Amino acid sequence: MSEVTLFEVRDHVAYITMNRPEAMNSLNPELRWSLSRHFDEVENNDDIWLAVITGAGDRAFSAGADLKHRARENEASDEQKTSWRQMERQTNPITQRWHFPKPVIARVNGFALGGGLETALACDIIVAADHAELGLPEPRRGLIAGAAGVHRLPRQIPLKAAMGYLLTGRHMTAQRAYELGLVTEVVPADQLDHAVDQWVKDILRCAPLAVRATKEAAMKGLDMTLADAFNAEYKSETLRRNSMDAREGPRAFAEKRPPNWQGR
Repeated sequence: MSEVTLFEVRDHVAYITMNRPEAMNSLNPELRWSLSRHFDEVENNDDIWLAVITGAGDRAFSAGADLKHRARENEASDEQKTSWRQMERQTNPITQRWHFPKPVIARVNGFALGGGLETALACDIIVAADHAELGLPEPRRGLIAGAAGVHRLPRQIPLKAAMGYLLTGRHMTAQRAYELGLVTEVVPADQLDHAVDQWVKDILRCAPLAVRATKEAAMKGLDMTLADAFNAEYKSETLRRNSMDAREGPRAFAEKRPPNWQGR
């Protein structure tokens, strides 16, 4: 796997790191492609129960699209252009996986801008260092936040606040993002890893199939009326209801011991 990302699995948790600190972890074709492969692994590997994504260094989670790369594209060789096009065809970004089944935590350790913020918006929990800045500055570059940022931001914070940031390209502080409900927790930079670890540990205390069923019902239900969401059938809930873990939870409670989750 390319060194533009780092990938490690420990104790049912996948840790994904965007590894271009010299470019503020900006998203070039290689990085996008590599992230896609990692999320394929997270989605398809039953031994992975959740994922954490972050950026290398302490300056940026990701500054978004690599505009310097985009400016050089016309000067690239035909062979290089063909390689990039192949990568693009093989890339399925987290921003377009509308119902990703497992929890994803964004560890935001600095700037999360443009496509970087759009990546974080596609995650379930955002834990940010207090020096982080978030924003969708695309209009200042003649662009739009086309990786669903223009759609996710108004769904995740109040409309007038979202439009204020979308139409100006302004940054928001991590604290302001927390006040708006966009960020789950803000902590000093030296406590970021500890805070993320606490969220990871709390998720792992829950049965993984129950977590997936909860996420699927919550997220798909947003597109329905309350009554329809309540009455809908969810694949993950069917799996959970018939699982060993569904029996293990009440049994462990009755026996006054920690449950031994199997994920099946």
